[in-house]
Amino acid sequence: MRHIVAIDQGTTSSRAIVFDENLKMAATAQEECPQIFPASGWVEHDPADLWSTCAGTCRGAVERAGLGPEDIAAIGITNQRETTVVWDRETGEPVYNAIVWQDRRTAERCAKMKAEGLEAMIVERTGLLLDPYFSATKVAWILATVAGARAKAEAGRLIFGTVDTYLIWRLTGRTAHVTDATNASRTMLYNIHARDWDAEICKLFGIPMSMLPEIRDCADDFGMARADLFGREIPILGVAGDQQAATVGQACFEPGMLKSPYGTGCFALLNTGPEPVQSSNRLLTTVAYQLDGQPTFALEGSIFIAGAVVQWLRDGLKMIRAAEETQPLAEAADPGQDIYLVPAFTGLGAPYWDAECRGAIYGLTRNTGPAEFARAALESVAFQTRDLWEAMRADWSGGADAVLRVDGGMSASDWTMQRLADMLGAPVDRPEVLETTALGAAWLAGMRASLYPDRAGFASQWALEQRFTPKLDAATRDRRYQGWKDAVGRTLSRPLA
Repeated sequence: MRHIVAIDQGTTSSRAIVFDENLKMAATAQEECPQIFPASGWVEHDPADLWSTCAGTCRGAVERAGLGPEDIAAIGITNQRETTVVWDRETGEPVYNAIVWQDRRTAERCAKMKAEGLEAMIVERTGLLLDPYFSATKVAWILATVAGARAKAEAGRLIFGTVDTYLIWRLTGRTAHVTDATNASRTMLYNIHARDWDAEICKLFGIPMSMLPEIRDCADDFGMARADLFGREIPILGVAGDQQAATVGQACFEPGMLKSPYGTGCFALLNTGPEPVQSSNRLLTTVAYQLDGQPTFALEGSIFIAGAVVQWLRDGLKMIRAAEETQPLAEAADPGQDIYLVPAFTGLGAPYWDAECRGAIYGLTRNTGPAEFARAALESVAFQTRDLWEAMRADWSGGADAVLRVDGGMSASDWTMQRLADMLGAPVDRPEVLETTALGAAWLAGMRASLYPDRAGFASQWALEQRFTPKLDAATRDRRYQGWKDAVGRTLSRPLA
């Protein structure tokens, strides 16, 4: 039993990666996980797809690695966060589709609660802003909208979970209703100071506490996966939300360490240590990881659209056929055109938190073409990261000299990573292993299984593939960034403070 299976359930696909005893990838399998768009701003998954793609990729990865059930020591899980599933504890059937973190259907309720003066209390207790992004208003919407759901919930029939919880429930044959501290901290129902569900906030949203899972450490016993899935029962020993798992996978264990993965979205986390830091710049305070009962906290900035802007160029505008085409196009763009694309397709995240604004592009000329669109799309990620960087440095002095560790699909683009370093005026480090999200989940499970080293040993194995250092002069950097700020100010549904 010298291998770990890491399940990485993401927004657009599910993957399973088998890691060997040296934390090297032995095999991987991936399946697309379809999204459903019932209305403008609504995003859902069929929970059956979440489960079937995860089960299928697990079996596929183990088979590709040429392994049997006796070779697997444990399972680790990392997942898209905030995505919400409510199901019947007796039948196991979901009462509604999974509502995805991108979904904005509860924006009106959030605005109403803000007008009632409730946001300050929620921020103080949960570290999160009052926004449709998080799970609480999604659960409340399901209970208020689905026929019979409220009565069943109050009778104790319905249970709630983020994706990790739903997968564990299915993996364990409906015996374990559990989550970890990182996923709990993304629901807007978890009190980061009391380290438990907040009864008053649950009451505020009309959510019976009987619906909520038990909270455990990131490296803990989450139950046994069914024997019929793998050939024998296998323990689930590691769980973390995807961005926190990437923080672990990047070995950001010391205060001041900063990571940012560039996938569908981008979620930069700055390790702030054992005490939560409340932001004055509309960042989130979240649990980075929890080991041995002790949480480590982070400031987080959320960019809703990062790699998704490239998907838009491909699938929406049909300007490219593959994501890899954006780099040569960006390199060929006319340097005399200052084009700014604000990809607020589902609103803007930190530090603006404007659910109502929508995407816009500025500076178009008659000569603007696909090359300029590609450059503007890639640069939008650098500009949004600069927004987060500035807010973090203002909130916490320990972030002043941080080096950014990156991963995710977009980090493979040298052009994008160089532009990111140029816009930050700071180094950007890309590791040898880009699959840091799955790596983090694997290490948590393997460490719990005594297969992998402790934090210090794991951190010593982190290896740099390439460091990108700033090449843009400060005057040009600041001029371009001010142009971005002007574009954002014109896009927001309310004036920029």
